[in-house]
Amino acid sequence: MRRFFGDQFDRGERERASHARSEQRGLGSGVIVGSDGYILTNNHVVDGADDIQVELTDGTTMKAKLVGTDKPSDLAVIKIEAPNLHAITLGDSDAVQVGDVVLAVGNPFGMGQTVTMGIISAKGRFTTVGNGSYEDFLQTDAPINHGNSGGALVNTKGELVGINSQIAPVADVNIGIGFAIPVNMARTVADQLRKEGRVHRSQLGVSIQPVTADMAESLGLKERVERSSARLKTGSAADRAGLEAGRRDSIVQRSGRAGHQRLA
Repeated sequence: MRRFFGDQFDRGERERASHARSEQRGLGSGVIVGSDGYILTNNHVVDGADDIQVELTDGTTMKAKLVGTDKPSDLAVIKIEAPNLHAITLGDSDAVQVGDVVLAVGNPFGMGQTVTMGIISAKGRFTTVGNGSYEDFLQTDAPINHGNSGGALVNTKGELVGINSQIAPVADVNIGIGFAIPVNMARTVADQLRKEGRVHRSQLGVSIQPVTADMAESLGLKERVERSSARLKTGSAADRAGLEAGRRDSIVQRSGRAGHQRLA
């Protein structure tokens, strides 16, 4: 065609191809948390979206409105206009124990609603994907793949205990290491997003680091220590409270309860 119409034809084809490449589609899952149409999902599922479409289990598709997002926790709330929806029952992620059987519900690879089974492998995990500030993941070996993000992690009672969020950062597909945001954190974030469209947080002003066995020995610690203060922000609440970074302050765990310990 360029032989008859010259570069004008070629330029038009390039513009159409560029426009086609600029239109991208994302896929994820969500959980109905309100009978009035509120849906909880991951921030990275809806981040940057110009249009959000929700497909229910009966095949009904409808447009969704973005209510609010929270990037630090990777959570978002959207809303559809549909009456009398069946909302999931929220459980208690603090009561979840390692070894508990869980089911992951989602839409892996766009195949349609799929349920996979596994156990809680660990609690209190953080990954290298974020900075760890607001991460307290439940780790599970229930298969989680692309498209499962934002979907439900439920216990054997059908209660929501987590929002599936990530797979192991060392792999691009499921290898039996997936991470879910605990429902107790998700509940707090979702409530604020529904009411105000954003999340308000306080700042302690101290960053912490894990305490290794060698570090504990060098500090002369006899009790179980989970974290020690690593850096302190001048003028912060922690600074005003008298905490000191480095060797002088640590977080001690006593019978499942955390406390502060001053070291000489």
